[in-house]
Amino acid sequence: MAKLVTIYGGSGFVGRYIAQRMARQGWRVRVAVRRPNDAHFVKPYGVVGQVEPVFCNIRDDDSVAAVMTGADAVINCVGTFDAKGKNNFDAVQHEGAERIARVAAANGVERMVHISAIGASTDAPSRYGRTKAMGEEAILASMPNAVILRPSVVFGPEDQFFNRFASMARLSPMVPLFGSETKFQPVYVDDVAEAAELGATGGAPPGIYELGGPEVASFRDLIQTMLGVIRRRRLVIGFPFWTGRILATVTGALSTLTGGLAPQPVTKDQLLDLSRDNVVGADAKGLGALGISPTSLDAILPTYLWMFRPSGQYAELKESARNLKG
Repeated sequence: MAKLVTIYGGSGFVGRYIAQRMARQGWRVRVAVRRPNDAHFVKPYGVVGQVEPVFCNIRDDDSVAAVMTGADAVINCVGTFDAKGKNNFDAVQHEGAERIARVAAANGVERMVHISAIGASTDAPSRYGRTKAMGEEAILASMPNAVILRPSVVFGPEDQFFNRFASMARLSPMVPLFGSETKFQPVYVDDVAEAAELGATGGAPPGIYELGGPEVASFRDLIQTMLGVIRRRRLVIGFPFWTGRILATVTGALSTLTGGLAPQPVTKDQLLDLSRDNVVGADAKGLGALGISPTSLDAILPTYLWMFRPSGQYAELKESARNLKG
């Protein structure tokens, strides 16, 4: 019988790419999510019955154990940017990760892969970064042979980074940024998925890997690159962190008063996260250690950001026509 992998958060941005790769390897794939009815799109990733979404609440031992029954490998892709509520940083990134690893060890699961983040550290300025580190430590306590992947900002068709700012640039004459000089090393989502696949199938030695693409650039320069792809000229303005803290305080209060209905464009914790560069460490093992050639922004961004161009899918045709006239 084909081997079975349980992917916690397998319908999310990174998880769906991992699910596709594991299905192509012939594995049965159990996609553990809070809302399986919203995850039916994963079923065509394999043959009938090969990829199945199932309900799971990672805050509950029995729920985590039920979807892990019979699994040869587990992959945890669950993360959050929520500092409040039941599914907050601690509940998801620390306690949830610890629970999956502990249950996996108790059930004799052979391999575990965990998606963390660059910046995970017990002395990180943000609660996000500290809970990521606490989750890693808890995983290694139960599953010392786990593969932990720490990507920089992840890009791809469904990302919430370039898509968000491209959407903003379509409507606004300027793009405001906090931490405009903070450096990032964007990594393509399928490169992260390939690393996770290697970890789950035994192709990657245990350990911590920091994943970044071939380009290291400031937040401002990444937005300028995005603007070039979508053929829009916008003013990119970097604001000091103190103005961001005021904005976060005001919008945070409004969000609380409205029960979360009022949007909060930036939180205090996100501002703290933006105070540090988000790049692969000089001594860290990266994609190269896994035999993966990192994919460049230039190769991928035009394949999905074209929809934000003034002429959408016809932009390149119009440009070609103008060149012919010239």
